[in-house]
Amino acid sequence: MYSSMTWIKLCLFFSPEMCYGRDFHIRILLPMDLQLKNARIECGWSLKRILHGYRHILKQRLHSCPDLVSFMVELKTVLEIALKNAQDLHIPRPPEYYSCLVRDLEILGWKRVAFVDTGLTTVKLKAEDSCGRQHLITLKLNAKYPTEPPGCLVDFPVPFAVSWMPQNSLIDIYNQFLAALELLKEFWDALDEIDGKTWVLEPENPTRSATTRRIAIGNNVSVNIEVDPHHPNMLPECYFLGADHEVNPLRTKLNNNMHLWDPEVSLLQNLRELLEIDFPSRVVLEKSDFSKECGICYAYRLDGSMPNHVCDDPRCGQPFHQACLYEWLQGLPTSRQSLNVIFGECPYCNKPLTLKSSMKKL
Repeated sequence: MYSSMTWIKLCLFFSPEMCYGRDFHIRILLPMDLQLKNARIECGWSLKRILHGYRHILKQRLHSCPDLVSFMVELKTVLEIALKNAQDLHIPRPPEYYSCLVRDLEILGWKRVAFVDTGLTTVKLKAEDSCGRQHLITLKLNAKYPTEPPGCLVDFPVPFAVSWMPQNSLIDIYNQFLAALELLKEFWDALDEIDGKTWVLEPENPTRSATTRRIAIGNNVSVNIEVDPHHPNMLPECYFLGADHEVNPLRTKLNNNMHLWDPEVSLLQNLRELLEIDFPSRVVLEKSDFSKECGICYAYRLDGSMPNHVCDDPRCGQPFHQACLYEWLQGLPTSRQSLNVIFGECPYCNKPLTLKSSMKKL
């Protein structure tokens, strides 16, 4: 199900005292549809041990990064924090470290503390934004705290950088965290409305860092939107999934009505008006109404992905996982391939099919 295995070497340059001059080799396997969220990461045992506590962070970044280059930047940041913390575990911490940290936690208020590990090296703080949404920030403290700032991990769609001086404390980080939450308020408002009023097919359980939503429009027809966290009320990047006879009219409506987009109106309402549709209601329909399994593997989800290619014949309309269909067509002696495009026939109705190894955007 995965394309040819390409070795990707990250040349990460850290200070010598941090990584002892080590190089790390990372292997990234992309599926046939080249979707980064379904990629697999492989590395040596030593790096795997260092990243063990950061697996959920890497998974979030895979889901939210728009491309491989962006993910590499995020991965480098996570590695820097992980390596620094791994080194700090072996450095004895002076009594002043503990007294300073406890004092800062008391000033901050224990009610804002969600977790503290037994070694007092990891602290999770909780906060509520102005709309009542709950958020966490994880602080990884090194032995030189407060001279040096903690590493900060947040579930944000944008990087979170802390402004820090040696006289600062946890309360300063917390206040910067609260300010960042309010800057993302409109972004989360827009996506919460979509999550609450439409049937979101993917991601199944979106994190706060997720910027995409695949919204059901009808049976085997959906639209995938990519929302800009900095400009959530502007027209998002959209592409449609489904048979051509179903999605071509939607593409035409979007192109013709694009000038009607109103940034003063909610993102969901704008999409309704530009596409001239009512998205299926959660009140009337169930998600299972849109969950038609792949005609090849007979499963709905494959490696986290749902069927994303549909036969164009209106009398057929059978959905397939792109990876399943690609593999099926490759095995047929009548199929032919040119670069990343394969030409063949539908397994159900024999209608000619053209399949690209990556999804075609609008």
